[in-house]
Amino acid sequence: MKAHKLLAFAMYFLFVLAVYSCENKNSKSDTTVKAEKVKAPKTDIHAATFMGNLKLVEQHIAAGTNLNSKEPIGGSTPLITACLFGKTEVAKALIDANADLSIKNNDGSTALHVAAFFCRTEIVKALLEKGADTNIKNNAGATALESVSAPFTQVKGVYEFFNKELGPLGLRLNFERIEKARPEVAELLNKQS
Repeated sequence: MKAHKLLAFAMYFLFVLAVYSCENKNSKSDTTVKAEKVKAPKTDIHAATFMGNLKLVEQHIAAGTNLNSKEPIGGSTPLITACLFGKTEVAKALIDANADLSIKNNDGSTALHVAAFFCRTEIVKALLEKGADTNIKNNAGATALESVSAPFTQVKGVYEFFNKELGPLGLRLNFERIEKARPEVAELLNKQS
């Protein structure tokens, strides 16, 4: 079941790259223009986030684009996507722009769950500094801290799965870095709990 969801998620992002990197004819329905008449870019905020294009994301922020919109397959917000793919500067911009830190994707994971599990230490710090709730549980009943508390050897297969399934979309996991960072991330979360 998880493999099916991940494959659907991966296919969605391929679709986003193919379609939304071109002119998005529906951008008016997804954006709110501020009084300064800053226009949202033609590239959808999800695609801009996925590509790590900080300039486009900042333009979306200035235009008043809904930062909490969910993509239809996995239910991820732009912030959750930035956490998954390690787009640190984009994640920080979204956090600073007051993206909702408590929104859950279809698996019940928040941005903090995703950033913690993938050991995106700088993003975890930014989320905690902004007040992300460390007590929220995902659909498996785990908090962000619990997602990094097990020994690496017990969860290495999960990382290998994500690396294989989302590798074609640009996810590159360094297992040595993750193994080393898991206790550090757990300590950050433990201090906040």
